[in-house]
Amino acid sequence: MRGPRPAAVRGGAALLTGLAAVSALTALTGCSGDDSPSSVASKAASAAQSVGAQATAAASSLASEASEAFSSATAEVGRKLDGIEGGVDAKGDVKLGTPTADGDRSAVEVTVENSVDSTKSFAVEVDFKDSGGKLLDSVLVTVTDVPAGKTAKAIARSHRALSGEVKAEAARAVRY
Repeated sequence: MRGPRPAAVRGGAALLTGLAAVSALTALTGCSGDDSPSSVASKAASAAQSVGAQATAAASSLASEASEAFSSATAEVGRKLDGIEGGVDAKGDVKLGTPTADGDRSAVEVTVENSVDSTKSFAVEVDFKDSGGKLLDSVLVTVTDVPAGKTAKAIARSHRALSGEVKAEAARAVRY
């Protein structure tokens, strides 16, 4: 495999390296002049603490990378909505169904109503949130060429697996 390894692989490698160090330290202390049980335990505890610090750093790095990717995706949704020329706020013309499981992701039906007298398209930012209101994912769904006075439907799917109770909210909607 070429390219950088995922953070989870790097974290696992750090943990295995640390465990190997503990094993080596335990073996070496048997050959040293100070091989009392308390000395061996102290050295092993110190090595285990080091392994724990490496594992914590790896987990923190992984969480940081995930947070950066999520922030980037959310910002991209905002940029796309902001880039629509001639769009008007249409949040009142959007209704969402109840989120459901769609394989390993969450999905929600999006219904838009074209309340004007010409064919229009819609771009809707759907935010998936947990029961406490924390943002879990943000996606952009488009519904194109909705005839005047008609409704149309689309499905918004989360980018990744979401766990627990998931709620959906139409954060922004633009008719153009």
